[in-house]
Amino acid sequence: MDPVVIACVELPVTALLYGMLGLYGVRQRRWLQMAVDRCAALVVEPYHAAAKRWWGEDDVAAAGARLLLDGLVTVNHRGNLSLTPAGSNPGRSAGHPLPDAVLDALRRRTAPTPLGNIAFNDSAFQTARKNFHITALARLWAHLPEQMRSSALATAGVWLLLGWQVYTTVVLMAIPPTGPGDRTAGWVIWWSLVAQFVWFGLYGRQRKRTGSLQELLEAHVAVLRWHPALTELAERDPETAYRLRTSRLRTRRGRNRGRPRRRTAPAGTTG
Repeated sequence: MDPVVIACVELPVTALLYGMLGLYGVRQRRWLQMAVDRCAALVVEPYHAAAKRWWGEDDVAAAGARLLLDGLVTVNHRGNLSLTPAGSNPGRSAGHPLPDAVLDALRRRTAPTPLGNIAFNDSAFQTARKNFHITALARLWAHLPEQMRSSALATAGVWLLLGWQVYTTVVLMAIPPTGPGDRTAGWVIWWSLVAQFVWFGLYGRQRKRTGSLQELLEAHVAVLRWHPALTELAERDPETAYRLRTSRLRTRRGRNRGRPRRRTAPAGTTG
């Protein structure tokens, strides 16, 4: 193919690519602003918002605080949770999936246990917790604008562009220039190819700079305060709140793991 003809194609293609990059940037900024505005207006599920906090303030601790406030469980100085008569009643519930999951886990136990032990060792509770957060996140996504995604047509266009670049490079290397016009066209083509390769980097950097919707959600949720149940418990009964924190941090029930201790014979006695 004549280098002059290739040059006449390369220049419009390069201009079109940078024009599309500018339009994409405008569209992405508008979408990002819309997502930020909607994030600010979202009412996030408090237990879901607390999931990323440290153990003493997370969703599991908040569920334990809710049960303590409702009088369904008690916590001793070692951090072991015990059911109250109201909590032992199978017909009584906390009215929320996560505290109910903690309550069900305690009902399956034969001895008092710390909250951390339930969180780490109770598979049924772990499944209920995971399902709750999946549902809560799906509700958030339903109220946010759909994230911009590359269509199949755009992907095909990228592959077509790469194929054209390879073809152009092969033609220029295979056909030596025969005059000033060919030499000028060759330089135009080479600089157009360089500009197109730079375009790929700018496009990827722009997508990375704008961020993802998941990052927006996490940034919005991260600024939320403590769960209301933890705040209420800390104000009403600071000692119980401290015991609950101890309960959340403990992952084992103790040496006997809740089983009755063996009676040992006094020293000096013989069997």
